[in-house]
Amino acid sequence: MIDEAVRLLDRNGSLCWQVGNFVSNGEIIPLDMAMYPLFQKHGLKLRNRIIWHFGHGLHSSRRLSGRYEVILWFTKSDDYVFNLDSIRVPAKYPGKRHFKGPNKGQLSGNPLGKNPTDVWEIPNVKSNHVEKTDHPCQFPVELVERLVLSLTTPGDRVLDPYLGVGSTVLAAEKHDRHGFGCDVDASYISLARDRYRALMDGTLKTRPMNRPVYDPSLPYGGHQ
Repeated sequence: MIDEAVRLLDRNGSLCWQVGNFVSNGEIIPLDMAMYPLFQKHGLKLRNRIIWHFGHGLHSSRRLSGRYEVILWFTKSDDYVFNLDSIRVPAKYPGKRHFKGPNKGQLSGNPLGKNPTDVWEIPNVKSNHVEKTDHPCQFPVELVERLVLSLTTPGDRVLDPYLGVGSTVLAAEKHDRHGFGCDVDASYISLARDRYRALMDGTLKTRPMNRPVYDPSLPYGGHQ
């Protein structure tokens, strides 16, 4: 699968590989570390190791409870698409200005917002999540949206070889890209088609991008 993904990847495109940790007899095996040499062997260059942090998951009693997974972002060349302005998040102090020096009085941060950094706090899809389907490890659309917006341009093609219930295609189509995918489970493909149709007719519910994980203005803090 990696061979085919690299073959299909555009010279200026990006490949994102999401993976968690494998636990065996209480020992943690970080799968992203095991995967890295496989992509490096194909000549791909690692641009970021993005930590996806989420607040809910299985509880552990003999180690700290796991609350993150990793997205490895690779490119084929040094000439790649990266649209930072498309994924900026609100600044912590949006009106902050320089108080001395040659830039005194001017805004000290980018007026469009700040770089979201390589740690993303986005809720995972659990039972009370607005996007929940029957898939046991469904990705939130918001997670893929950040990748689509930052690493592609309108009209580009986005391929997910492990489509599941279609979160990648939905993220692509929401932002004028062309989403493609495949999966070995026909029931998931059926759910993906249902979600795509809901997107097209305006009834699909997704969690808005960049909404705070905790928002006191919403009922119960709006965690999801």
